Amino acid sequence: MSHTLLSGLADENPDRAVLGVERSAMGRAWRDRLGAVERAKAAAIAQRFELPDILARVLAGRGVEVDGAADYLEPTLKRLMPDPSTLVDMDHAAERLADAVQTGETVALFGDYDVDGATSVALVARVLRALGLKPLIHIPDRLTEGYGPNDEAIERLAGEGARLLVTLDCGTTSFEPLAHAARLGLDVVVIDHHQANPELPHVVALVNPNRQDDLSDLGALAACGVSFMVMVALLRTLRRRGHFKTRPEPDLLPLLDLVALGTVADVVPLKGLNRAFVTRGLIIAKARRNPGLAALSTVARLSGPPSAYHLGFLIGPRINAGGRIGNAALGARCLITDEPAEAEAIAKELDGLNQERQALEALMLEEADAQAMHQGGEAATVLVVGSPDWHPGIVGLIAARLKERYRRPAFALALDGATATGSGRSIPGVDLGATVRALVGEGVLVKGGGHAMAAGLTVRSDAVDLLKAHLTERLAPQVAAHGHDDRLKLDGVLTASALTVEFVQKLDKAGPFGSGNPEPVFAIPNQRVVEAGIVGQGHVRATLTAGDGTRLKAMAFRAAETELGRTLLQSMGSTVHVAGLVGLDHWQGDARVQLRLIDCVRIR
Repeated sequence: MSHTLLSGLADENPDRAVLGVERSAMGRAWRDRLGAVERAKAAAIAQRFELPDILARVLAGRGVEVDGAADYLEPTLKRLMPDPSTLVDMDHAAERLADAVQTGETVALFGDYDVDGATSVALVARVLRALGLKPLIHIPDRLTEGYGPNDEAIERLAGEGARLLVTLDCGTTSFEPLAHAARLGLDVVVIDHHQANPELPHVVALVNPNRQDDLSDLGALAACGVSFMVMVALLRTLRRRGHFKTRPEPDLLPLLDLVALGTVADVVPLKGLNRAFVTRGLIIAKARRNPGLAALSTVARLSGPPSAYHLGFLIGPRINAGGRIGNAALGARCLITDEPAEAEAIAKELDGLNQERQALEALMLEEADAQAMHQGGEAATVLVVGSPDWHPGIVGLIAARLKERYRRPAFALALDGATATGSGRSIPGVDLGATVRALVGEGVLVKGGGHAMAAGLTVRSDAVDLLKAHLTERLAPQVAAHGHDDRLKLDGVLTASALTVEFVQKLDKAGPFGSGNPEPVFAIPNQRVVEAGIVGQGHVRATLTAGDGTRLKAMAFRAAETELGRTLLQSMGSTVHVAGLVGLDHWQGDARVQLRLIDCVRIR
């Protein structure tokens, strides 16, 4: 009980504001994440498994049942991964890939240009190389080729001798390019996870848990997770054929660092099998066996053991930078190479591109923010912003920033003559992918697709206003139901002295945290702001102190132009309640607690 100030949370009235905060700097009311039922569940979990009360609260606040707490704390692939054959077409894919391995065929891998695509390609390429093949690899250029397979690239791969084309993180809606591949004599296996229409391309196998006739209940997997399961099925097929009687069988477990990276970066829910992938993958990543991941960790100045946060916010953006504003193949090449010198050179190039991307993003976001405010900001149903001056590779990031800032679905468009290409990001409960696919079917969009939380599209420039009208009409009921929750849900109220390294390590047992398994948010009351200043790319760094003299280092990322940042900067010498996420900062080998601030309120 020592970590939680129960007077701040446990109350007969679940709607009562925590610490009396009805409106914070970010305009939120602070509420307990747990209702009466969840509080009782937390007490039972703590008692049965002898867990700290605060850890039990975190589990209960994420829907963990009492009987499932032990398994949740120790997620294992052995228990959570089903037979790969539960996925439709899995056996067809494994048999065709096994044929290619045993006959020494030339296989071409065609991946997406994001992290999920890069990790999927790297995973499959490494397995095929271990099986004796030398796969051809193509990652399309975002600007000149766009998303998914295209005729010119397929023709080039066929000309280089490919007889089997494997698409990774793409291909589900690529009807004509894959038909063209068949005309050229290529067999095609699609490995994907994007939402699918009832009609599918005619291919040898299309493994996608989100195809409408798939009943595997694995639709939350990223493409890298699906790719891992295909590789499991491939090795099983080869084993059944006796292929490994005279040669070693590749070990797939060391490749889980790639699966963890792609899963976190694609922001799929970290529940069930995904959580097991990431938990195991982080252990693999800690050993830095992959030269590319090791080099990227170095340029990102990552010290200490990697976490899901590091994968999502330090490693992932650097891989994505190649696809956004540079050579799209750099990320996959970095993750595939076994040469440390090559990995280091590519990682440095990606780091430079990421810095360039950050500068472009800052300029674009300023203009996008002005447009969003003109459209009503949080009062709008959906935000649709765009400019002919914007880089197409960065519009997805702009949409994400607007979604975070205004808590509304947001689309950002790069206007280029007669057409505009763009990306959308959504809030929980609002399905963008289904809406975009419907608008493609109605002719409002030239093309588009995606999943519930993110979508990409191409629209005629003269139809942007029509697009906004359709989006507003279609999304209004979902936004009305899910988009007006201004509550900040807290997992506990802590004293600053409770934030120890040991406490954070215990809390990590409920991780890894990410989409679907949100990081715990804690309130720390009565902190005097000793120092506050702007650092880096608009971050606000603060030093807080409590009445007992405990000093706490805190950072509010990208907050300088927000009410949170302004409140902190204007509260030097004043007392505030703060809310944030706790983690460890490993500096020169020493682990120290750092608070990532997300809200505050000035009290005196």
